[in-house]
Amino acid sequence: MFSFFFKRLVPIGRTVRDSSTQLCFQKNRSFLHSLSSKPSEDLNPFVVSYLINICGFSPVAAISASKKVNFVTSDKPDSALTLFRNHGFTETQISNLIKKQPSLLVADPAKTLLPKLKFFHSLGISSCDLSKILSRDPRILFTSLDKKIIPVFTFFKGLVGTDENFVIALRHQTRFLRCDIQNLAQNIAILRENGVSESKIVMLLTKYPRSITRRSDRFNETLEKIKKMGFNPATTIFVVAIQVIESMSKSTWKQKLKAYQRWGLSENEILLAFRLCPWFMILSEKKIMSHMDFFVKRMGLESAVIINNPVIMGYSLEKRIVPRCSVLRVLTLKGLVKKDIKIGYLLNQSEKQFLGKFVTKNVREVPQLLDVYKGKINLLELGFESEEMGGKKLLKIFSHY
Repeated sequence: MFSFFFKRLVPIGRTVRDSSTQLCFQKNRSFLHSLSSKPSEDLNPFVVSYLINICGFSPVAAISASKKVNFVTSDKPDSALTLFRNHGFTETQISNLIKKQPSLLVADPAKTLLPKLKFFHSLGISSCDLSKILSRDPRILFTSLDKKIIPVFTFFKGLVGTDENFVIALRHQTRFLRCDIQNLAQNIAILRENGVSESKIVMLLTKYPRSITRRSDRFNETLEKIKKMGFNPATTIFVVAIQVIESMSKSTWKQKLKAYQRWGLSENEILLAFRLCPWFMILSEKKIMSHMDFFVKRMGLESAVIINNPVIMGYSLEKRIVPRCSVLRVLTLKGLVKKDIKIGYLLNQSEKQFLGKFVTKNVREVPQLLDVYKGKINLLELGFESEEMGGKKLLKIFSHY
């Protein structure tokens, strides 16, 4: 009987041609035979087999998922998969979708799935975009279209103006489709009462929809907190600050304050940096520690330099900060830098601008400069002593901020 299950699960019209796929099937078949010899009350070998061979699950993932979904024939799951294929989803996209929400396999294709797919396509969402949206939050397909999705869409569109803006919000975050409309309306009213313009409200709705769907009491508390920090409700940065504050719990906020404070920054200094660049506080503790270690320990920068240039904390150490500082270090040691360089000036430029001003311009004097920038050669290989590679000489360059 189990061998029948295995044969049945090879899709009609498909053949296993390459040796690697055949080997995979043989391994899965051996695994499933061993599974069937050890029956369990809450384990359905047919479901496990289907998840592995048709949906691309690993054996472990298939066993786990089989405890959440159950079927005795492949009729309904086959219909669900066919529906997704007919709407332009690739096999990989379908597999990712099912892995996130195995219960889609037993959902009614005609009543539960199809109406939502048609609705989202009617908004101009491509199959590629829709698969990404649904893969992030497949529960959307189990949310009532008439009672939740369409009412929320209607309300949102009345605020953001177009289907396109609604889709932009959907690409950023999907949970707002299940939000309480009355609560959302109250939050909109709170924003208006605080002097936030309609254009900024639209920005918040489209780019950061999750932050505006919070409970009204908490949302109002957040706005009061941000105003006390010195943010102006009429500015774009006020909207960004709402997103940052709403994206983390109070305990997480405190943990990040402590991470910066370990490097000698006071709470007032941290809040000053936050007012200049709210993303300063959204960095992970790991990134905060690694960046501060580089700027303070390796480069010897004073805290005031970082506080006045908080945006530099958001750049990648490996891709931007270290390569650019290495180039500047070489130019400094070679005596090719004649004037003060602001750290923000060095790191904020586009790659094209940086290469033109610092690398291409000096490649005759230092032919290996591009290799230094790309990390293919270090300063020792250029003949510099280790003590020359410290940050002391750079301190003079970065002394003005």
